[in-house]
Amino acid sequence: MTTEKEKSLQAVLDKIVDSKKVFGTSFAFKKDGVTWQGASGDLTIDRPYFIASTTKLFTTAIILKLRAEGKLSLEDKISKYIDASILSGLHVYKGKDYSRELSVRHLLSHTSGLPDYFQDKGASGKSLEDEIMAGNDQFWTFEQAIEKSKRISPLFVPGTKGKAKYSDANFQLLGKIIETITGKSYSENCQERIIQPLDLSKTYLYQDATDETPMMLYHKSRKLNIPKAMTSFGADGGIVSVSADMLVFIEAFFTGKLFPLAYIAELQEWNRIFPPMRAGVGIHLFKLPRIFDPAGAIPYFIGHSGLSGALAFYSPKENLYIAGTVNQTAHPDISFRTMISLTQRILKR
Repeated sequence: MTTEKEKSLQAVLDKIVDSKKVFGTSFAFKKDGVTWQGASGDLTIDRPYFIASTTKLFTTAIILKLRAEGKLSLEDKISKYIDASILSGLHVYKGKDYSRELSVRHLLSHTSGLPDYFQDKGASGKSLEDEIMAGNDQFWTFEQAIEKSKRISPLFVPGTKGKAKYSDANFQLLGKIIETITGKSYSENCQERIIQPLDLSKTYLYQDATDETPMMLYHKSRKLNIPKAMTSFGADGGIVSVSADMLVFIEAFFTGKLFPLAYIAELQEWNRIFPPMRAGVGIHLFKLPRIFDPAGAIPYFIGHSGLSGALAFYSPKENLYIAGTVNQTAHPDISFRTMISLTQRILKR
């Protein structure tokens, strides 16, 4: 890569850091064997950050690994792995209880119809997210997350054609299924099945609220110090990493290093969640509508992103892997704009 191209990529990151919305950014990409990484503002390339819901890719990878080992099927009903006391009354829609009809596939693809214990508003009119963003940091357990879900109405019958609803509860349940099958914690599964084999030296599940290693999140112009919440997410959003590690991970995910490559095609059954994003089976599709990209110059990406402004995606068309963060919970769209800007520079001949 030419020095000019490296400078133009760094300029994208420097421009994004305006000290109003974005205070620090870190990105890395790989295309055709060429790798680049850069950071700007208060982030450095080796400073770990919260990847938030990009963690869901780790959970997906472990579930698919267990499938490859013959330890579960995506069609398995979750009642096979989740205690009846937890499952009871979890999905009651229009007076009928569908809790025992929920499958592993429903959870992975967000087609369970379950509400989101984190972002959906309960009877109080406030969501857990509202409380946390207002500075009310708190711990919660898996059981408490599921109890919260039970107090919010489901949105549709599991597996309703063409319907998807993004829900962190789905991945809390998947984390519990992983623990039940393996007899080991979610953290141990991440270490043994992904982090150690790929030598991700700065990646781990955040479990200690006194750990100040990761860069603190921002919400608008203020620092958001919510370590208790960050230890509580687990399988739906608790991993800490750096862009270089995430780049290794996203490439491993899409090249058959973590589970059989043949599974990737099966994951690409898309349902609308929040435009321009679509939910697949454990992964998301980011594709700009023609109105924003009339020439079709921006390739589509598959992977995942998080509310923290972190993302990790792969462009099959361009054989391009990209990972990074803008570390801003109020404007997660900025990380996508950064990804697009970097991609345009990378593809410029």
